[in-house]
Amino acid sequence: MKIIVTSIGTRGDMEPFLAIGEILKEEGHEVICLFPEQFRNLAEDSNLQFESLGKGFIEMLDSPAGKTAMGGGKFGLSKMKAYAKLISVQKEVNKEMIQLQEQVIEHEMPDRIIHNGKVIYPVIWSLENKGKTTWLSPVPYLHYVKDHSHLAFNKNLGPVLNKLSYSIANYGLVKTIVNSVKWLKKHNKISQKQIQKALFSNNAIYTISPSLFERPDYWNENIKVLGYHERNKTVNWEADEALQIFLQKHTKPLLVTFGSMINLNPPEKTKIILEVLEKNNIPAIINTASGGLIKPENYNQDLFHFVTRIPYDYIFPRIYGVIHHGGSGTTHMAIKHGLPSLIIPHIIDQYLWNKIIFKKGLGPLGIDVSKISTKNLEVKILDLFQNTSYKEKAKRLGEVMIKEDLRMEYYQAVIA
Repeated sequence: MKIIVTSIGTRGDMEPFLAIGEILKEEGHEVICLFPEQFRNLAEDSNLQFESLGKGFIEMLDSPAGKTAMGGGKFGLSKMKAYAKLISVQKEVNKEMIQLQEQVIEHEMPDRIIHNGKVIYPVIWSLENKGKTTWLSPVPYLHYVKDHSHLAFNKNLGPVLNKLSYSIANYGLVKTIVNSVKWLKKHNKISQKQIQKALFSNNAIYTISPSLFERPDYWNENIKVLGYHERNKTVNWEADEALQIFLQKHTKPLLVTFGSMINLNPPEKTKIILEVLEKNNIPAIINTASGGLIKPENYNQDLFHFVTRIPYDYIFPRIYGVIHHGGSGTTHMAIKHGLPSLIIPHIIDQYLWNKIIFKKGLGPLGIDVSKISTKNLEVKILDLFQNTSYKEKAKRLGEVMIKEDLRMEYYQAVIA
């Protein structure tokens, strides 16, 4: 088959699609990645074909308004202005992306499409291609769950309001899709009822461990929870000598990473973290990645090692624990390797993973990135580093996750 895997978001939003892309290619299918242009190298590293959704979306996130919106904190005046700015820019960005989605999909004529919730043309395409799309999500609570509201609301509001929250979120998504039709060459009139039916009847897979999010037994059969699957990231990557020496020297290092998250003041956030670690003589590898953390001119080189990229499947077996942003992939990978986590959440789903990690006893309850200080972060880091029960529970749950071999179920659900 020819299969398009397509996602919009930050780097973490691409990873589940790259993982299923590699599985599909191994089984003999032709795979095309349809991502924002900035992630071309990820597809090429996995030896997958690539088509571009343009640069606009990531450039929007990297703008001052994007950094304010994604930098944590309460919804105050500054965030309100930032979201208003993003809304004004996003219309043109969305228009370009859905037109590119249509262009690539209609040209390639795929047998199957796998997409996330931000890629909406496949929903329209599915009206004439029933049973050929699969919606993929690495975060929970996008389909109705009795004891939790929709992810956008992110708490238990009680039975009535929980159900209402899903209705509100789904109504907004349906309206967005219907309103987007005017930008397409196929300017056929599509009703809200048609879109609503497609959204709830198409295949849907949550790429989440069942040990973290149990599938409700009242869901329809087309919705599945099939575990987190990771691609091999050490392809085209080798550890340099300095990193190897650092790891040989330190037996209990931490990894500090904000992944693809950004904030308004990376130097300040980095300074706070380094001060706490140095005061308590805790060695760490600092991953600057997308710039949420930065490498200062002067730092303790015996205690800290900075990297701009580091595959988790290489570094996680060699460290004690992780201080991270709380992305779904990082959270799952840490547990799989028996590592306790301290989450510094930035945006919506990361606050959820923070709560899950804490409730499962896999690490302390983390602090919003906008609220960290030397004083409040020190307590959390020392708890992470010294409380052995976090490590023990992470190892036990990691062993459970490793046994969740749902690869073929994942594959069959896509190609069925």
